[in-house]
Amino acid sequence: MVIDANVYWFPEQVFKDDRLLQTFLADIPRAYGTLGRVRDNDGRKEIVIERPAGCPGVNYAEGDYDFDTQLADMDRAGIDRAVMKVPCCHEWMGLDMARLFNDGMADYGVRSHGRLVPLAVIPPFGGEASLRELERCHEELGMKGVQMSAHYGELYLDDEAFAPLFERLEAYGMTVYVHHTPLPVDHGSLLAYNNLRRSYGRCADQMTAVCREMMSGMFGKYPHVKMVHSMLGGGFFAFRNMMVPARSVGKDEVRRFEDNGDEMERYLSENLFFETSHAQPWGREALEGAVRVLGSDHIIYGSSYPVRMEWLTDGPDFIRSLDISGEEKEDILWRNAVRLYGIEGC
Repeated sequence: MVIDANVYWFPEQVFKDDRLLQTFLADIPRAYGTLGRVRDNDGRKEIVIERPAGCPGVNYAEGDYDFDTQLADMDRAGIDRAVMKVPCCHEWMGLDMARLFNDGMADYGVRSHGRLVPLAVIPPFGGEASLRELERCHEELGMKGVQMSAHYGELYLDDEAFAPLFERLEAYGMTVYVHHTPLPVDHGSLLAYNNLRRSYGRCADQMTAVCREMMSGMFGKYPHVKMVHSMLGGGFFAFRNMMVPARSVGKDEVRRFEDNGDEMERYLSENLFFETSHAQPWGREALEGAVRVLGSDHIIYGSSYPVRMEWLTDGPDFIRSLDISGEEKEDILWRNAVRLYGIEGC
């Protein structure tokens, strides 16, 4: 059994219907430095999101999200199930477009007989209208999780602005998948170099998000909410022990670090989880280290399909090649996804 917990989805009709395309582009917050444009890519439409203008961070290409093509690629890669994700645009997408995405993902789920698993996408500031859409996704469309951005504007998810949404998520028991944005809130020094911006920028955003959630105490208010962070939480495993330092064995004259390690350890155990967002670029040593530090029961496999095809086709075998136990590989490849996203029939 292999579950790919990060397969991107985008409505193909947006490329074909100019009215929908203009509605999608109109949601992009140009006043806050994000630009969307459409270009021709060998006869296919491609939507390019730049932040700021001239710094591309996300690309959506016509044909990449075709139903039959996605299932065929999953068959070729030996993927049994896949969890559908929205690539970055839910940071600013409006309610009407979110409904279109939710209906489209639900349709793919039904047509695939459960092979494609949808997660709800909800504008977090929409008040009662957004909460009703979440209720519809949970009650009518049967979605067991919701996908959110690591931050919205300048606000990370520990901010009180998101409290009404998290109160509802706590009541529903829905897992939250936290997707990276192309850049963290503070990003001026990352813009000059493409790989620094597109790769490290995403990691810096996730690392900030994970630590703010863990240190804010928000899980004291929402103890049943489980949050799965993409990009392995921005490589959180490498900084884990620094962020949650052991108690001092002596008496320090100056107290420089907060002494709330027990509380944060509990959150790391019960509330915070990490998805690979493609395995191969991390390398064997880093992934094996992540398993040792975070535990195999906290790591979920995801390929980021269709960003690079080999991340899908070769990803499961890469996990199988790691120097970890067979049980740990099973945790990563499917067990954790089943448990966190309520996937039935596995």
